[in-house]
Amino acid sequence: ERVRRCAYYAQHPAESSWAKSAESMILHGNARRSEGLAHHLLRDDENDHVRVLAVEGFATDNMYEAFEETRAIASGTRCKKYLFSLSFSPPKGADTSDEQFFAAIQKAEEHLNLVGPPRVSVVHEKGDHRDSHAHVVWSRIDAAEMKAVPLPFDREKLMEVSRELFRDHHWRMPEGLADPSRRDPRCFTLAEWQQAQRTGRDPRQIKGAIQDAWAISDTKAGLSHALEERGFKLARGDRRAWVALDAYGEVYSLARVIGIKTKDVRARLGDEKQAPSLDDARDEFERELGHTAERLRHQLLEERERHLSDYRHRKAELVQSQRRERQSLKEHQTQERLEQAKIHQAAFRKGLAEIWDRLRGHHRKISKQNEAEALATKKCQTLAWQTMIDRQLNERRRLRVHQLTVNRDHVRERTRLERSLSTMMRGLER
Repeated sequence: ERVRRCAYYAQHPAESSWAKSAESMILHGNARRSEGLAHHLLRDDENDHVRVLAVEGFATDNMYEAFEETRAIASGTRCKKYLFSLSFSPPKGADTSDEQFFAAIQKAEEHLNLVGPPRVSVVHEKGDHRDSHAHVVWSRIDAAEMKAVPLPFDREKLMEVSRELFRDHHWRMPEGLADPSRRDPRCFTLAEWQQAQRTGRDPRQIKGAIQDAWAISDTKAGLSHALEERGFKLARGDRRAWVALDAYGEVYSLARVIGIKTKDVRARLGDEKQAPSLDDARDEFERELGHTAERLRHQLLEERERHLSDYRHRKAELVQSQRRERQSLKEHQTQERLEQAKIHQAAFRKGLAEIWDRLRGHHRKISKQNEAEALATKKCQTLAWQTMIDRQLNERRRLRVHQLTVNRDHVRERTRLERSLSTMMRGLER
């Protein structure tokens, strides 16, 4: 039975309880090798922005070299998966700062017993799905002992940290994460198909349309044309003499709808034996509906592609503009720090005056003042950087919300079209 379940969930991963609970988590981690990891973390073609927060504990600040350093050390051990990669994905719409990312990372590494090993921290910002998420990669190798840090029950520990983060940030906790007993082993089920409903048009509008066509027509050809303009076809009924057939397969007696006698209808239209039968009229409706459906689907598809192309163009322009803004702010802040450093350095006197300042404590006083000013500048720059990130995030979010609205409208229109066509076809097949 266990083998059967494993085989089934291997083919249907989205239906497993693991997939259901994993979807509820905001922390996902696994032990792995370094192949392709640095390239994945640094690629900006899949992300709007990539920010390397820290490369700590390695002999280099280059991510590729850091992972290669870990691989070289691990070659002296029996450990094959010498890195532990963790992703932190806040719930959709949650605004998370770098400080919150670091707090979550610290909480996770404490539970995983990874405090101290070298690590790399990266933030990916996206306009799709979740707005931003962080990646952290630790070295599992203890260089002093030449052993790998054990990671027992890492998934259970990450689930516990996920619960704590949901509670700490007052995020709505998924039921499956809050109470494991409430997890559904089936992630989702197929929605039941609803039986196509018959036409919901107002009977008074139907009657008025047929009466109007009769009133403006003096001949059979004129009435046939007027009815077709209003969605009907003139036909020979099985028992009702002249009838009107609509696209939903409903049959209406002309004499009854107009309120006259059958002989008066025949007096204007002639003998109904020369008219097409209901089966012929239905077949013609089906052919016309097939062409109409194909044309409308093609129009909807073109409209969707046009909106999608416009969204991609606008998003690309927005991302490039944001990247230029970030680079400009980075250069400005770097120049600001350099100029401040020059001013601080110039505040110290040289030669004998420097010795005298050191003896009377003036040199130390200037140093403390310089440090305070540098710290204040760093805080202001950090605030300016975070404010820019938040504003850019809102810009991308507004663009994405607009695109999602357009997508929903397209799906709604396509569903309405397919449902209407299905209802018509079923009616005509009766």
